[in-house]
Amino acid sequence: MKPTPSVVRHALPALRLDPQGHRHVDLRAVLALALPLFLNSSLQVVLNLTDTWFIGHLSTAAMAAMAACYYLIFMFFLLLGGVGIGVQAIVAQHFGAENDSAVGRTTWSGLWAALATTPLFLLIGYAGPALLAIFDLPPEVHDLAASFWFPRLLGGPLSTLLFALNSFFNGISQPRHTLWIMALVALSNALLNEWFIFHWHLGMAGAAWGSTAAQAIGVVIAGAVFLRPTFRARFHTGRTWRPHWPSIRQVFAIGIPTGLFPAMDVVGLGLFQLMQVKLSAVDGAATQIVMMLTSVSYLPAIGIALAGTTLVGQSIGAGDKSWAEACARVIIRMAVLYMGVVGVLLALSASWVVPPFLTPGDPQGAQVMALCISLLWIAAGYQVFDALNLSSAFCLRGAGDVRVPTLLLLACSWGIFLPLCHALTFSPGQGWVNFLPQWGWGATGGWLSAFAYAFCLGLALWARWRSGAWKRISPLTQTQ
Repeated sequence: MKPTPSVVRHALPALRLDPQGHRHVDLRAVLALALPLFLNSSLQVVLNLTDTWFIGHLSTAAMAAMAACYYLIFMFFLLLGGVGIGVQAIVAQHFGAENDSAVGRTTWSGLWAALATTPLFLLIGYAGPALLAIFDLPPEVHDLAASFWFPRLLGGPLSTLLFALNSFFNGISQPRHTLWIMALVALSNALLNEWFIFHWHLGMAGAAWGSTAAQAIGVVIAGAVFLRPTFRARFHTGRTWRPHWPSIRQVFAIGIPTGLFPAMDVVGLGLFQLMQVKLSAVDGAATQIVMMLTSVSYLPAIGIALAGTTLVGQSIGAGDKSWAEACARVIIRMAVLYMGVVGVLLALSASWVVPPFLTPGDPQGAQVMALCISLLWIAAGYQVFDALNLSSAFCLRGAGDVRVPTLLLLACSWGIFLPLCHALTFSPGQGWVNFLPQWGWGATGGWLSAFAYAFCLGLALWARWRSGAWKRISPLTQTQ
């Protein structure tokens, strides 16, 4: 691949020239960007497993309650938090175009947009018990889930602020700041969970209060780094704080579909988990444990995919879409390889990794253990295609292509996953929708439907990237 004359070489990310002047993707540079993002996303695994470990030591009912509400809460965090997540693609393109003041202004626009989500998070927090009542959960599970809901939703605006600040660091290829900030959040979360759950005896609610307080600590630290003298001098982070309405509108235009994409994915997963909880506490608890274990591959792979957003965005900002394509190929292969290997390793080690999440002496523990072992093998296949989905989607995000991928996800989730999951999970008379067929395969059927969903969505998004339709989208640097 020879260099394009109109492209400024030093502006292209991960570029290596051989002695003949041909361009190659510098794998060391890609790893230098991806590794901190990978480790940062791995810290989210620590956060999830910390909450799961603490709640697992309360009771099986508490674990089922977490399964009932975890993905619904996460859905709202992503849906409204998209205005923070979408900042990365815009920042990356401005950084690639060497428009430093626009980088700072875009980040502040993301922060203003994040603050605007506060009333919606409060409204959803107060509506929690009514929303959970729709799913006709067992009374004990409903009450435990409701106690977790409100204090966790209070952390929504804080999460969105943190998304925006971390998107700034990631978009300018300095993810080490994100890594250290989230490491402090993970440490704070573990300490605060211990304090709120056991020392203040708040149970499920204590886990939520601990996570929300940890996010507040993260926002304070990230804000201080964002305003450090180095960034104030280069990106004018101390002078671009006033609301800039064209930039704020762009953040919403990119952020809403950006957040809608993972939010609708999470809605599907949340309803999938609710079906398992409705089936039985054993099915619900096993599904929650397997979901938390598979996050060992899923969340770090998000770090790899985030590197794709930055590399593609910076390449497009620098004016070279063919280089964006070359970087994306490397990212997609890395993600698929990682998730595939980890998925198989988890399935092989099920008898060692599952027991720490079981309540000692629980009479249902043996049933949960046996079910987890079989589900982890289905999850191993699911993760290969989920990696294709993640990496393709995040590369498309870097190019500003967010609407069509969201429509593809909606079609696969609501048209394939949820109807198939309902049909395969419930026996006749058990389900929510009587006109659908019900074959009664339990949690095994639910996970088989999840595999079918990942297969269809992964191939669809990969085909979207390969089609090159994203090349016809105007750079985000030209739309403010």
